[in-house]
Formats: sequence, C-alpha cells, structure tokens
Amino acid sequence: MFNKVAFLLVLLHFIIITIASDPDPINDFCIPKSEDNSFSCKNSSTATVEDFIFSGIKLPGNFKKTGFSSMGVNSNVFSGLNTLGVSFVRADFDVGGVNVPHFHPRATEVAFVLEGKIYSGFVDTKNKVFAKVLEKGEVMVFPRGLVHFQMNVGDGPATIFGSFDSQNPGLMRIPNAVFGSEIKEELLEKAFGLSSKELSKLKKRFSLS
Repeated sequence: MFNKVAFLLVLLHFIIITIASDPDPINDFCIPKSEDNSFSCKNSSTATVEDFIFSGIKLPGNFKKTGFSSMGVNSNVFSGLNTLGVSFVRADFDVGGVNVPHFHPRATEVAFVLEGKIYSGFVDTKNKVFAKVLEKGEVMVFPRGLVHFQMNVGDGPATIFGSFDSQNPGLMRIPNAVFGSEIKEELLEKAFGLSSKELSKLKKRFSLS
C-alpha cells in the first residue's frame, strides 16, 4: 500500500512540474501563421531571418512621466519566440524611479544591470527580504512566482535587461492587482487599515496606471 501511495505522489509531482512549465518544442521553430493563432505554424520554408530579429528595444522607453518604463519582449510581440520557452524585458529608470513590487507567475527572471545602480531584491514565502544595490554588470535572479522590486538609487538613468524561462511569463503588479481591481472596498479597508478616503485615493491612482 505504501509503495502505491509513494508512486502516486511521485507521479503527481512530475505531472505538476510538466504542467507548470512551457512545453518542449517539437519543431526547430514555429512562426505563427497569424497573430491570433500561435498554434498554427507557417511552413518553415517560408521563414526568413527577419522572423528571428526584434529591434524594438534598441532605445530607452519613455520613463520621464513616471520614472520607470518597461518593454516586454515575449511571443505576443516577437513571433520568433513562439514555442521556444524564453522571453525578456528592457526596463529603464529615471533617478529615483521604481519598479513596484510584482511577480511573474510563470517564470524565473534573471536581471542584468546594463547601466546605473539599482536597489534590487525579492521576498520569499517566509517574508525574508533578499536585497542589495546592484551596479553595472551585475546579475540577480528572482525565483518563479516570488515578489520582487527595483529602484534606481544612482545619480543618473539606469537600465536593466531581464530574461525569463517562459515565452509568456505573465506580470502581476501588487499595487495594481490590489487597488486597481474590483476587490470589495470594505475588505481592503480592513486588510490594510485604510480609511475610505485613503482607499479612494489609492484606487484612483492604481486603476489608471
């Protein structure tokens, strides 16, 4: 009986791992026939080198208004990534700019500081913070699904490149998910000890961002 239970637990473990990660590709590549259907590949003989090149992040994003700008490069905007299980992002920070606490439900991220000084870190499930000021050329990893954050603490603009082990890692910004959604206001007031006036200000700010 014990052996059967152990076998089922091991089997369940591998099933969960399989479901939780991007599937392995069965072809060299899969350039979608259309933007609306990523499951149907065009004939590989019609693919060109341009299908595997993306030029949309050569220049910084517009971070002057908010202090932060990010440009995600996933399979939705770069068809060459389709079925390959990888994606990346460029993030630009003005002085003092902040990438608010957020997480990626489907991917681990590796962040490389291209320029500047970035206070960077994540929080584990025991609420322990792992954070440090990273300088140009340094790299930090954010484990899958854990909340992480960044802030430019240098005296000039900063840039980070992040890579993901999923073609569509997903993004949940904590302030937007909590205060920019339609969670019942009474619950938020009790959960965060906020007055209705304070909550109203937060909801107005994050529902528009």
